[in-house]
Amino acid sequence: MIEVHQLCKNYGERKAITNLNFKIEKGDVVGFLGPNGAGKSTTMKIITGFMAPSSGEARVSGYDVFENPIEVKRRIGYLPETPPLYTDMKVQDYLRFVAELKQVDKNKVAAYVDRALEKTQLTSVRNRLIQNLSKGFKQRVGIAQALVSDPEILIMDEPTVGLDPKQVAEIRDLIKELRGEHTIILSTHILPEVQAVCNKVIIIHQGQIVAQDSIEGLEKMNKGSLVVSVKTRNASSLAESLKSFDGVVSVEKISDMHFKVQLKEQDELIEKIASEVIRSGAGLLELLPTRANLEDVFLKLTYGQGS
Repeated sequence: MIEVHQLCKNYGERKAITNLNFKIEKGDVVGFLGPNGAGKSTTMKIITGFMAPSSGEARVSGYDVFENPIEVKRRIGYLPETPPLYTDMKVQDYLRFVAELKQVDKNKVAAYVDRALEKTQLTSVRNRLIQNLSKGFKQRVGIAQALVSDPEILIMDEPTVGLDPKQVAEIRDLIKELRGEHTIILSTHILPEVQAVCNKVIIIHQGQIVAQDSIEGLEKMNKGSLVVSVKTRNASSLAESLKSFDGVVSVEKISDMHFKVQLKEQDELIEKIASEVIRSGAGLLELLPTRANLEDVFLKLTYGQGS
């Protein structure tokens, strides 16, 4: 469906992305995940034909993005980080305009507009000026314009940025509803967004792909690792005694009464740690084990590796 091979983009001497390679199959919902400035938006712009690469190639349904740009754009609906809205137009008039720009069959325009309005729950505001809508509704209009040509592929760049928690939940629910009908690429730096809606993840850092797999596959990267949060009633010198335990990888001292202990995944170690805290007289308030998740993997791959 989408194939990217040795894709590079340079801005003068600065390399925005370097030798990206990935493949997205039909029906996938892929989280394109990375810190701000990692190269996510640059990659999306190249795939959608908004920007030329410095080298490499991108293909959509077998068509080269720059050799067959019209065929590629027929198959893609794109929501950039800032939705391309004409705010002095009414919602349905704007969607009709976009459908015509995308060369939707004239006999199908009305039906496609109605379907996009229904999918994005905009029917009740179809005759309102876009400029009078809330930010959440404007974001929905942005998604509707991406949907209005019924594309095979939806590419959304930071679809929930700047929205309040209720609006974020609504947009995530909408993306879930679109699964199965479209191949979706969701570019974001928000981890819960990826976990909520995606089945695959590509992590990009400093313009390079550092991991790509299913969420379950990525979480297995830290398999065997367990972090235990220990909180005590009184200040103590527990850090040194806990480090001496066989199987304890590290002890991070958050404060004199709070420690994070990384250990090999052995349940008997947790019992030993609890016994040591009680023996020390520090007063055990909390002992909370947490296994590795997508956030742990993301931070491991992208944090503290330079800028």
